[in-house]
Amino acid sequence: MPARHWIEQLSPLMTKRTLKKAKQTDLIDHSHRPSKLLLMLEGRALYDAAAMLPMLALKKFLPQGDNHPVLVFPGFLASSRTTRPLRQYLADIGYRSHRWKLGYNMGYSYKLHYGMRDRVTELVERYGEKISLVGWSLGGVYARELAREMPDIVRQVVTMGSPFRGHPSSSNVHRIFNMFTEVPYEEMPVSFLQNMAHPPPVPTTALYTRGDGVVAWQSTVEVSDRYDVENIHVGGAHLGLGFNPRVLFVLADRLAQPEGQWRPFKPPFCMQPLFRNWYPDWLVHGTENPLKVRS
Repeated sequence: MPARHWIEQLSPLMTKRTLKKAKQTDLIDHSHRPSKLLLMLEGRALYDAAAMLPMLALKKFLPQGDNHPVLVFPGFLASSRTTRPLRQYLADIGYRSHRWKLGYNMGYSYKLHYGMRDRVTELVERYGEKISLVGWSLGGVYARELAREMPDIVRQVVTMGSPFRGHPSSSNVHRIFNMFTEVPYEEMPVSFLQNMAHPPPVPTTALYTRGDGVVAWQSTVEVSDRYDVENIHVGGAHLGLGFNPRVLFVLADRLAQPEGQWRPFKPPFCMQPLFRNWYPDWLVHGTENPLKVRS
């Protein structure tokens, strides 16, 4: 079955299910794509990677895991090689971290969808417990949709710069995405995209940076009043999120929560400035702030 036909059949059912619990509003973000300046500044991801090294030395002082499985999804055009440092970090602090084993992330396809489902099911059956899903950029969009389809076996979802409320106008790579994906964005039903903008029915954390040079930061944040849904500003570059020390700290904190005892993130007092926004609005096209207009 072609992926576009599968999406067309699935989207009305998913939307009907979602709208029973949510208002029928347009959650798709229509912000400007990040400026060329921010896109060029993505090179600072090298600093994020370098900053990961001292963080690794401090990992024994972070919340330790309970050995539950964690599956990490790579971003667009990336493979599991890009998530190897992150997966090793998670393994070192007490988790059974795993790669997705599906090669390069070349965009959505029917085959990829069922490959991801099989991978999640395989790990859950292997360990006999729920799994946490961590996704970088487009990988986080996949993680959310898997959690939406299989909430009974997903413990929580953490996304990193994932444009789950995105629109072509809010991305610097949408033309490249359409070149590779089986279903171009413009051919996805609006009902499917609206449903995708709603959080899945499991605890969900969206990590974002207003300095994102790849996708508009507004498209990477949740607009929800649910208690178990949150946004955390981590700063840095989009391409450096998998190495960003603030991301590593948040992941250690979020994943360490006992199942069924989720609480919103609250950094130690001395670290609170690290999670504030220091980017001026003129740099990030920040006149539209979805976090200030929640309904």
